[in-house]
Amino acid sequence: MEPITLIVTALAAGASSGAIEGLAASVKENAKAAFSKLHALVQRRFEGNASAQVILDEHQNDPESYETPLAKKLTETGAADDSELLEAAKGLMELLDQSGASAGKYNVTVQGSQGVQVGDGNSQVNNF
Repeated sequence: MEPITLIVTALAAGASSGAIEGLAASVKENAKAAFSKLHALVQRRFEGNASAQVILDEHQNDPESYETPLAKKLTETGAADDSELLEAAKGLMELLDQSGASAGKYNVTVQGSQGVQVGDGNSQVNNF
């Protein structure tokens, strides 16, 4: 999964009331803590950027509508290169989607490549 998509997906999943509440009690507290950590890391990245902070807050209430603006702000602030942020997102998704995590769905490693897509249901046209 592409880094920005991973972060946005993890934030949306963590904000979803059903995603965490549906977990076993032993995992629920860890998932809540993982979401809080991820959210705090994004807030820190958006420090001093009022519009990005508003988008993050609104995304928590309406992830579908704010997915694209949040992804844009994360990209603008270089979040894709923040290993701590990516590890936090991956950790949360491992708790919320254990079958996807065990299948490697949230692993991302791309180096020196062009025209790479990672994720589900993509289409791509390359002109190099």
